[in-house]
Amino acid sequence: MTVDVYNLNKERVGEIDLKEEVFNVPVKKHVLHQVVVSQLASKRAGSAATKTRSQVKASGRKLWRQKGTGRARVGSAASPTRRGGGVAFGPAPRQYVIKVPKKVRKAALRMALTDKLQNEKLIVIDSFSFPEIKTKAFVEAMRRFDVRTALIVADQMDENLDKSSRNVPWVKVMRREGLNVYDILKYDNLFVEQPALKKIEEVLA
Repeated sequence: MTVDVYNLNKERVGEIDLKEEVFNVPVKKHVLHQVVVSQLASKRAGSAATKTRSQVKASGRKLWRQKGTGRARVGSAASPTRRGGGVAFGPAPRQYVIKVPKKVRKAALRMALTDKLQNEKLIVIDSFSFPEIKTKAFVEAMRRFDVRTALIVADQMDENLDKSSRNVPWVKVMRREGLNVYDILKYDNLFVEQPALKKIEEVLA
């Protein structure tokens, strides 16, 4: 399997061989779904919390005597039935983590990369280096490839690339170590630097 390598002017500068065990595997939607759900669940804070009656700071004194007032019996001021009291069945801090085996996560990455290649949405760039920090130059380079949304995977994070792309809402830049199924599927196009592609293959092959 061979794909073309381009520069930022969309000029073909070479080609690169891809490993079939990474870029030509059966795409199983249920595996991709399982990994994406796991990723999104891990992002949830799970920090919603309320105080129970035992956690509310209130006097332990009985509010009024048990009999003879004509009112209902009452004990603690922290009772859930009273204003300012505890919450009976409120939320407590929790984790939403859904564990997925490492082999399944790697398999899902291979499927996501295969999907991008089969749909001709994988674009290999020789280098994403810019001479200066300039958002206009970055946007012009991306417009040459006629993309709507794009995920850029760099071998090493370049300051000029990072800062030039920071204010572009339809682009996300990440290092190869952060490559994940959710972002690959979320963005229409996948741009990968040539050195990063080889290292990704080494990890997933």
